[in-house]
Amino acid sequence: MIVRPRPNFLQLFFIMRGSVVPRILPQIFGFAVYSAVILALARWFKLDLGVFNITPFGLVGVTLSIYLSFRNNAAYDRWWEARKLWGALVFEIRNLSRATTSLIPDKAEQRALLMEALAFCHFLRGQLRKIDSIKDARAFIETEAEAVAAFANPADEMVRRMGRRANAQRQAGDVDPIGFRILDERLASITAIQAGCERIAGTPLPFAYTLLVHRTAYIVCLLLPIGLISTTGWATPLFTALIAYTFFGLDALSEELEDPFGTEANDLALDGLCRVCEISVFEALGEAPPKMLPAEKFYFS
Repeated sequence: MIVRPRPNFLQLFFIMRGSVVPRILPQIFGFAVYSAVILALARWFKLDLGVFNITPFGLVGVTLSIYLSFRNNAAYDRWWEARKLWGALVFEIRNLSRATTSLIPDKAEQRALLMEALAFCHFLRGQLRKIDSIKDARAFIETEAEAVAAFANPADEMVRRMGRRANAQRQAGDVDPIGFRILDERLASITAIQAGCERIAGTPLPFAYTLLVHRTAYIVCLLLPIGLISTTGWATPLFTALIAYTFFGLDALSEELEDPFGTEANDLALDGLCRVCEISVFEALGEAPPKMLPAEKFYFS
């Protein structure tokens, strides 16, 4: 996630970190060169392209804009829902920390349960990003991290372990049934958050939308120079590149937001959110919390 102050007018044109321009430079330059070739051929062979105008392309462009707007809104909804789910996870971890330190008298059991909660956060982050998070989980549950990672769904296994630990406290008489129910409700909420994240990660936007947008954008940009030459002349490559930037930029941004759990510049800062959970847990235990992760060149991972 990019975290930076609003750029001034001059910086606005040179910022690359967090921009989709590097991803779409081949399309921008490619269509600019293509339109320059079409323009040169039309001038060389003295072709009269005055019968073609921009009106049909304007109509197609409006249709394409509607498609892009729908896809961009759908992608942003996924990104925002994912952020709300992780915000809810921070909320539930804090609730679990408060309930654990209030209901479980044994300090060692308090710490063990909350360390498992932090391991859950890191295993969930690893599953969503498709990366190895054993090292991060090992900092909280030590050698048990390898055994948990062997499960098909390590994060779910961590919730089961927390449930068994809470039930053991109930059976030992250290936690009464009402206290156990409070702890179990917190674990149920955490499980619901995990399921919501897995739903987003496992259900991409329908491929037909992506295919339709790509095809239409390429067709418009391929035919656009023919309609522009008679009105824009030698500026045709510039206008073609600008329109390609608009169409393919929106498409690239939608594709980036579609998977909010990745490690690209505009994806969610899952590392930072896990650290927020760590700070909350250690403070609830009365221990020194770790420092918040800093942003590196305006990038918050």
